[in-house]
This record gives sequence, structure tokens and C-alpha cells, in this order.
Amino acid sequence: MANHLSSHEIRGRFCRAMSEMYRLEVPLYGNLMELVRDVNDSVLARDPDLKTRLKALGNLERISEERHGAIRLGKPGELATIRQLFAVMGMEPVGYYDLSVAGIPVHSTAFRPTDGEALKQSPFRVFTSLLRIDLIEDEALRAEAEAILARRDIFTPGVRALIDKHEDEGGLNETDAEAFIIEALETFRWHSDATVSEATYKKLHDAHRLIADVVSFKGPHINHLTPRTLDIDEVQSMMPERGITPKAVIEGPPPRACPILLRQTSFKALEEQIAFLGKNGERVTGHHTARFGEIEQRGVALTPKGRKLYDELLDKARGLAQPKADGSNAADYMAALSEVFAPLPDDYEALRAEGFAYFHYFLTEEGKAAPDGLSNDIDMLVARGYVGFDPLVYEDFLPVSAAGIFQSNLGDNLASDSLAGSNRAVFEEALGVAVRDEFSLYQSLQDASIDAVMARVASARARAS
Repeated sequence: MANHLSSHEIRGRFCRAMSEMYRLEVPLYGNLMELVRDVNDSVLARDPDLKTRLKALGNLERISEERHGAIRLGKPGELATIRQLFAVMGMEPVGYYDLSVAGIPVHSTAFRPTDGEALKQSPFRVFTSLLRIDLIEDEALRAEAEAILARRDIFTPGVRALIDKHEDEGGLNETDAEAFIIEALETFRWHSDATVSEATYKKLHDAHRLIADVVSFKGPHINHLTPRTLDIDEVQSMMPERGITPKAVIEGPPPRACPILLRQTSFKALEEQIAFLGKNGERVTGHHTARFGEIEQRGVALTPKGRKLYDELLDKARGLAQPKADGSNAADYMAALSEVFAPLPDDYEALRAEGFAYFHYFLTEEGKAAPDGLSNDIDMLVARGYVGFDPLVYEDFLPVSAAGIFQSNLGDNLASDSLAGSNRAVFEEALGVAVRDEFSLYQSLQDASIDAVMARVASARARAS
């Protein structure tokens, strides 16, 4: 219907509303946002070519808007409903991430927009994890955790009704969209009152800190929001000046002239005062550590060939020097990382020519002015300067990096060994759909840009003949 608000607009409004809510809940997040804004302004001021490229592709404005959130859900029904909630905002589940291989009892997906125009308008994404309750070894504790989760509903009746209305009518009008945002925010809001006793919390905590975080509260609470920086190394070095203590090592690939995939850092999780259930219904003061601040720098998306090489190199680097949470070997690890990654070209043309990365192609001014010299060979068009290319931004996540962020914020006592094998089928059954394949999405975006170039080439030929 004509009066339906677009999913892009709802997503953008929701992202801004969540950012404001989180800023009020975690004031240090406001400091982080200001630091990232200052660093981004500095980068764009000293690199006008980068600013020009971002503007030409319609990606300049998204830098300040771009952020992702993360939540942890407790039961399959919650995952199914959160998929419906995100669908109202034009967000689909992309990728499957098994974090149990890093000793963290969850598996995850990323809800995000998938087409190029939607990503330009609002690239908001939420890394969403589901507790692997089957990995709680103590059978009695597992049953208790299941019973606790069964009693809660993390969605308001209002948001459920609006999700149903969206599905029935194919959208929401302005009034309903505003109501949806207000109702949906309640799912992500922080609740300082635990739903369990201190004794139960301790048992869950001893099994795994993340299990206590997922099971012990009324809702999943957004545990971080992540602004995007253009220079994460500068942000990392400046965090202490702003009263923010960074984690010891930036997760992901080493610093590069041509960034790839995703690099992430964060400040330590906050110890926050909460209230446990007492024996007679009274509240007992306690503390909980979960929410933290994260920053990311996004580079070019890699093809399966490029990703295979990346994974091999990262495994080799971590085999030489496993990063410790206390930062005691940070220099050794970064040195090993930089040395090991030498075989992956640090040049966009080489990355493109060797099929390591995805790009957006466009007709240059020279190409527009030379229709007689145009051919159907994209590589020849690039070689002659008739077609240019810009890196397609990596929109997804890296399981090893996500695990590293979790581990640095949940304590040093986490095991690094695998808890269990991947269970994608169970995850997708709970989700209600298969997750989208990230590589096919990037390939589609690249192919669409090539098709657009070829259409203009054909049009130019037709006018010249």
C-alpha cells in the first residue's frame, strides 16, 4: 500500500532510537561515538581521494550511521520471532557462525539488509546468537535453565501484534511504524532486576559466564553497539585519552593499506549493579558483567578463494602466537600476523586480478567518451581505463574475531577448546528459514555492477552505429 513506510526508513529510525537508548544506558558509549567521529573526520580530511570515492558510490553518509548490535537469545522460539521482527525492517539472516569451536556455547547469524540500495540507506546489522543449552553438561542445571527460559517472553504483546499486522498487510504505516519501534526497543532494553536467585546465577555463571547472561534476565538486552571507523589503529591508540580502556589486541587481519574483511576492538565489559531474587521475594544486590563497547573497521569482501587464503594465514599466525587476553604477548602476535599475511596482496588491483576480492564496477569518464573502444571484456575495459572499480564493503562477521571479543570481555578463564561440533541444521530449524549465503550476495552485487556497465556499453554502441 502507498501509505506503508519503507523497511529502510523503519530500520534507520530503529537504529537511531536504539543508539540513543544505549547511550543513556552506557554513557561510555557516547564517548566512544565521539572518538570515532573525530577519527573519521580526520581520516577524510587527510585523504580527499577516499572521501571522493565514498561519495561517488553513495557510501559517505552511511559511515556515520553505520553500526551493528549484538544480542544473545535463550530458546528457539525467541530466534523465530526475532527473525519476524527484523523482517519488518528489511533485515535477513546471513551466514552461520559456530562459536562453540572457541569454547563459547552459542551459534549465531547476522540479520542485515542484503541489496545494495538498502545497504546505502541504512546498513544496520545485528549479530544474533542462540544459546546452545545442550552444551550445559550438568543435566539438573540444564533442566533448570530450560525452565527459567520457558517462563519468559522477551517480546511485548504490542510488538507481536504489529509483526502480525506487517505480515498480513505487507507493511506498516507511519503510526504503526513508530509504535513498532517503541515496542521493539523493549526487547533490547537493559533490565537490572535478575529473574533468578544469586545462588542460581552463580551455578549458571560457573558453567559459563555467557550462560548466566542469557538465562538470568527478563530479556536479551543489547550487549553492545558498534560504530564504524576508518582507522581502527588510531582509535585504539586514542581510547585511553578519552577515558576508555581498550582490549589488548585488535581482532582480525593486520593493518593494511587496502583493508580486508573486518577488524574489531572494544573496551572491557562493565561491572553493573543488579538485583537478584531473594528467598521471600525481596531483592538482593549483586553485580553482573556483560555489556561492552566495540569498534569496527570494514574492508573489502573476499571471495571464497580469498577467504580460504585468509583463514589459512590466520590459523598459521595464531599457531605462532596465540593472543592472550592480558595483552602480555600483543606485540609478538601482531608481528606474527603481519609477517604471515604477506602472501595476501595489499593492492586492490592485485586482489581483483587474482580473484581474491569482490568489487563494484563503473564506467569512467574516459569510458563514457570512447564508445568505439568499448568491448564486452571487463578486464580489458579496466586495463584501458574505461571502467573503474571500488571495493565492495564486507558486511558480515568473522567467527574467530567474534570469539576473541567475547573472550576478552567475559574473562580469561574461558576454554579455547571446542565444546561441540557445528549444528547448523538445528539452528536453521529454530530460525524457520535457511540463512543466506554471504558469498552469493557479494557475487550478485558485483555481477549487477558489471551488468550495468555492459548495458551502458551496449547503449553507447547503439548510439554510435
